[in-house]
This record gives sequence, structure tokens and C-alpha cells, in this order.
Amino acid sequence: MKKKKTDLESRFWSGRSKYSPVSLLEVFFQFHDLATAKDRLSLIMQYAVRGKVRIREDPSVIFHFHQSLRSFILAGYILRKKKSGKRAAQSLPVPNSPLVQGSLSEEEYRDPVLVFCKAFKEYRPAQFLDFLAEVVYFSLGTFNHVPEGNIVGPYLHLCKMLDAAWLMAERKASADQRQTGDSTESKESKEIHVV
Repeated sequence: MKKKKTDLESRFWSGRSKYSPVSLLEVFFQFHDLATAKDRLSLIMQYAVRGKVRIREDPSVIFHFHQSLRSFILAGYILRKKKSGKRAAQSLPVPNSPLVQGSLSEEEYRDPVLVFCKAFKEYRPAQFLDFLAEVVYFSLGTFNHVPEGNIVGPYLHLCKMLDAAWLMAERKASADQRQTGDSTESKESKEIHVV
């Protein structure tokens, strides 16, 4: 029986359909570096609660960011089921600098999948998507009222998920680089022995 692949809705903002959550994270960070993504999310939150002032950034940029974050949330929901990160993460050193660790605890730094597990234990994906739609809506217009309900909790979880996802993407990239480096070294050593 074939497994059904989940479409992560990335075709609109990246031009490609992605079905793997890890590859989607890599593409996400090709479009938005970590600092820009967190700054833009913070800016959206600030303007959403101001009320009578709308965000100065181009609405198309905000909409693109909204669409990419939707895909990011869906990928995170799938990632929370994967516990494969624990084995590789056990051998990682504790970060020397809090800047490297970001908003993650030491345990979350060692296993970034825990961030997704905690976030989706507290909020359903639909709640994250509703939060995102609400803050983007209120940041793009001038209104006499502000978003209702708890918007701080999902915001904090989303910031931590961005840190964890960036860490996962960086670790995957360095692992891929080590593998390609090892394979080129072994090819060179075989060529030397052949000669």
C-alpha cells in the first residue's frame, strides 16, 4: 500500500511542490533567512496590535511571507511525528554561546524536534494558521480594534519553531557537506591507489 504524500502548499511561494518537511525547511530558509523571518514576524505582531496604523512594508511581501509560514507550520506538524533527530542530536555539544542557542533550551538545542512536539501539543495546526491569518489581516489594515484571543502563545511557539527549523536545516546542510567531502576523499584515495 502506497503512503499518501502530504502537499505542504509550497508551490505558490517557492514555485515547487514539496512533500518532505526537511526539504521544505531548506527552501524556506533560502527565501527568508532566520533573522529576517523573525523580524518580519515581530513587525507583523507589532502592527496587528496597534490598531489604527497599518504596516509600511509592501503587502505582497507580507502575503508571500504569510504563504511560506503556512507551509512552514504544516511541515512542522509533520516533523513532530519524527523522532529520528534524537539519535544524531545526542552527540552534539552544548552550545558555548547563548546566541548560537537562540530561544531554545539546551534540551531543545540537542533535539530540535522537541520544539515542534511541544508547540503542537499545546496548539493544533489550525490554531496556528488562524493566528497567522489574524495577525497578518490586522497588520495590513487600519482598524478600531485588535485581534481577539491569545496571540502571544502561538507567536512565541512560532519563534521557537523558526530557531529549531533553522538549526535542523543547518545540521542537515553540514551533514550533507561532510558526506560529499568524504565521498570525494575516498574517490581521490582510490585514484591514488590505482595509479
